[in-house]
Amino acid sequence: MSQEIEIEFKNLLTEAEFLKIKAAFQIEDNEFILQENHYFDTPQFSLKELEAALRIRKKLEHFVMTLKEPAKVGLLETHQMITEEVASEMIKTGKLVKGQIVERLFHLGVDANKMTYFGTLATIRAEKKYRNGLLVLDHSNYLTVEDYELEYEVQNEVEGKMDFQTLLNELDIPIRHTKNKVRRFYEQKYEEMG
Repeated sequence: MSQEIEIEFKNLLTEAEFLKIKAAFQIEDNEFILQENHYFDTPQFSLKELEAALRIRKKLEHFVMTLKEPAKVGLLETHQMITEEVASEMIKTGKLVKGQIVERLFHLGVDANKMTYFGTLATIRAEKKYRNGLLVLDHSNYLTVEDYELEYEVQNEVEGKMDFQTLLNELDIPIRHTKNKVRRFYEQKYEEMG
């Protein structure tokens, strides 16, 4: 179990912009790694109401359950390593394994016993060091959607925002208000349900 504050900037891209960044940073196809995010919430979207999110991420052969919740700056992330068997059982049943995340849900007033699996978002991701942060290039598929995104993970919010905006300007990519992946996933899920 671990906790950290996540500060990141994000921008949706067109396919052409995605390819432009890939070329500008000389990212090869074999540098992209597949990761799968399996999302959970209550049927009433209790976590979404709190602007929080719960996922299991499979990256290579590792499985991590992560709860993201708002913090003064960025997001507070609580991570709990789990086995493939536990992940499979949680996806099948929605029943969460005991630990720090169930404790955090209780603290947020969310009933962990009411969790349900909502679906999977698959992303191929490449990462590159850039200035004082980490540039992340994503191509995601979820429900009936395919999208492209650039993220910039930093420690210093003010400096990171300036570096990210400068990079987008240099590459002639417009700044777009971009919701995080889970928010885009949920909005698409709502649309498809309604």
